[in-house]
Amino acid sequence: MQKKKVGLVSLGCAKNLVDSEGLLAALVRSGYELTTSPAEAEIIIVNTCGFIEAAKEESIDTILEMATYKEKGRCRKLVVTGCLGQRYPQAIAREIPEVDAVLGTGALERLPQVLAQLETGRRVVAVEAPGGLTGGPRILATRPGTAYLKIAEGCNHRCSYCVIPQLRGPLRSRPEEEVVAEARSLARRGAKEIILVAQDTTSYGLDLYGEARLPALLKKLAACAEIEWLRLLYLYPERITSELLTTMAEEPKICRYFDIPLQHVNDRLLKAMGRASRQEQVVRLLAGIRDLLPEAALRTTFIVGFPGETEAEFAELVSFVRREKFDWVGAFAYSAEEGTPAAALPGQILEEEKTRRRDELLRVQRHISLERNRAWLGKKLAVLIEEAGEGRGRGRCFRQAPEVDGVTFVRGRGLRPGQFVQVTIDRAGLYDLGGRVENEPTQ
Repeated sequence: MQKKKVGLVSLGCAKNLVDSEGLLAALVRSGYELTTSPAEAEIIIVNTCGFIEAAKEESIDTILEMATYKEKGRCRKLVVTGCLGQRYPQAIAREIPEVDAVLGTGALERLPQVLAQLETGRRVVAVEAPGGLTGGPRILATRPGTAYLKIAEGCNHRCSYCVIPQLRGPLRSRPEEEVVAEARSLARRGAKEIILVAQDTTSYGLDLYGEARLPALLKKLAACAEIEWLRLLYLYPERITSELLTTMAEEPKICRYFDIPLQHVNDRLLKAMGRASRQEQVVRLLAGIRDLLPEAALRTTFIVGFPGETEAEFAELVSFVRREKFDWVGAFAYSAEEGTPAAALPGQILEEEKTRRRDELLRVQRHISLERNRAWLGKKLAVLIEEAGEGRGRGRCFRQAPEVDGVTFVRGRGLRPGQFVQVTIDRAGLYDLGGRVENEPTQ
């Protein structure tokens, strides 16, 4: 009997990608054949994001685009999974009749059974307590040499603008031994770089062990001979301890890379956002990181146009960015999400003004990112090759996380994806670096 072809579109963050990789493995185990061509797929799955308005729009646009393959392709069943499905299951089923099934984040494990149910002609809406896939087989969808590793699911923070706890539930850490075993397995499959992700990696272990255990986990992972690079994403500033910093300084396998979403620096707004950190605390933290690890790369994200943000408070944020000189900054115009306390606050700001503030902040940061990149001219960096062609390739150094930061273009012979090479940096742009492999003749 011929296997049915299934295609999957993964949207949103790296944590959602891990879920998608688990779904792909479950589909193969259930006897389906995977395809990357929506025109060939008999079943199309869209694993959605529903975090902010722009993400919701992208998810809906993608669902509608995939629905066209019911007419112009071979698609017979269209399935929506993930965060948007968790948040608006009935609305999706009602407003988009082409959708045959909706699965929330807590029902992802039921995908094979739901697909079997669809064969009877029924539509299915399966939404349970919010969750996500942790552990189990995965078919990696990342570039060669890199794999994400989800160490926890859910979040205990209650930021006033955020729906993540509604979509993913409370913090649920995975046991250390389970995380280490999966990391070793990923390394044996060719992952040179293991990227640890969670909604809040710094809270890892609080629910399981009664204390944050990220430093202890990192030491166990660094002790694995198979692992070459460890990278951390989603660090909450108030949970970055001296123990964590010391561990990152002492373990050479851990990338000197700090992804710390700050969201704002004005204390009044931080309080209104439900954030625990304050500007003075953040300034001390950044100084401490740079004292201990002077070459560390710092990435952060900010929300502009939060309800009631004055021009003076926005100017305070811009001045902070100019002063602290982050390597990378992401900026988002505040999105009023229904069901969040912030959506009911007075002082909602016009979309045009939020966009103006976002663009201004990013314009300031562009000059800083260029300056930070130029500081690496003439220096040698280890680069993990992700793509390779004749005499050249493309990869990332320690200060570049996948998708969100720049890349390093490499000139050199015999480059292979998944390979580490030492590169002398001789070009620096706004986002990207360039250089030649050590001992290669200059051209």
